[in-house]
Amino acid sequence: MRGLKSESSGDVEFFGVGGPLMQAEGLTSLFEMSELSIFGLVEVLPKYRHLKKRLHETAQDVLAKKPDALITIDSPGFTLRLAARLRQEFDGKIIHYVAPSVWAWKPGRAQKMAKHVDHVLAILPFEPPYMTKEGMSCDFVGHPVVAEPVPDTGEVDRLKAQLNLGTDRLITLLPGSRLGEITRLAPIFFEVAKKLGPGFRFAIPVASLHLQKPLEQLLEKSSLSADLILPEAKLKTTVFAASELALAASGTVSIELAAVGTPMVIGYKTNWLTALIMRRAMLASSFTLVNLLTDSKAVPEFEPRDCTVENLLREMTKLLESPDARAAQISVGQQAIDALGRGGLDPGVRAARSVLAQVQ
Repeated sequence: MRGLKSESSGDVEFFGVGGPLMQAEGLTSLFEMSELSIFGLVEVLPKYRHLKKRLHETAQDVLAKKPDALITIDSPGFTLRLAARLRQEFDGKIIHYVAPSVWAWKPGRAQKMAKHVDHVLAILPFEPPYMTKEGMSCDFVGHPVVAEPVPDTGEVDRLKAQLNLGTDRLITLLPGSRLGEITRLAPIFFEVAKKLGPGFRFAIPVASLHLQKPLEQLLEKSSLSADLILPEAKLKTTVFAASELALAASGTVSIELAAVGTPMVIGYKTNWLTALIMRRAMLASSFTLVNLLTDSKAVPEFEPRDCTVENLLREMTKLLESPDARAAQISVGQQAIDALGRGGLDPGVRAARSVLAQVQ
């Protein structure tokens, strides 16, 4: 959105569905983005009727406003259904930002979305061929994480003083950004933290305010002492940089950690049926982006059936006891960030130029 405002010769208006950051850039949101923050095949079912209603409302709003382009962002379960519903009646360009991970599972999605989508903005360098093969145009625009500033030594030192760490080693716990995954992962992550023993402090950057209370309740239940870092503090990246190690849910956060040089262990838990379906459909050799981008196994990762306290604790301990192992993983992580476009044009500007080339 910032890129479009800076690159466009005229005024740009934004309508649709988005969170606080998009609203701060000028988006008028039709409803709260958090309503769409649901992951998992089984988890969607109780929300199906409400999501169907929101889909209809969004489609009608697009048709009423007649924008030059509809940019659908990630969330393919919702956004690509929206594109399919609108294709016959909408005259503008339909552009999808963040290519679906057809290289990981359900490769037929690219062929299916090609019926409704004109152009794709890819954030991973190996994705364009999967899209163009099915008849869509596609540009690799770089991953947004490469544009995020890396905290300097002064910022890290101030945070450590603020937390009164002393000689304790800081570890970041990241059990997810959705309530469902937090409910499943936090008890496991917190138990791992407790078993690490004395000499450690734990920080939990809270993805959004509605997750604060559930995390507080889970912490109380586990009897783990940890510092919750709320979103308004804007300290998430500094917490990452100050941490010797992170225990994180699978997702974009692995790239955010790699960008600031924080080694990590990755785990994930879903509903058992969702896990079974995804395991059988999985095509990629890894679900951690650092590993995929570098064709390595640098980051220890555990899928739902192996995401246990014992497995996570074993790998955490190995990394904590070996500075060389941490350094090796950090080096591989830097290679991954370079592959995502670090050092090039800002991804937001690249994405904006790609969009404007389609509508002008």
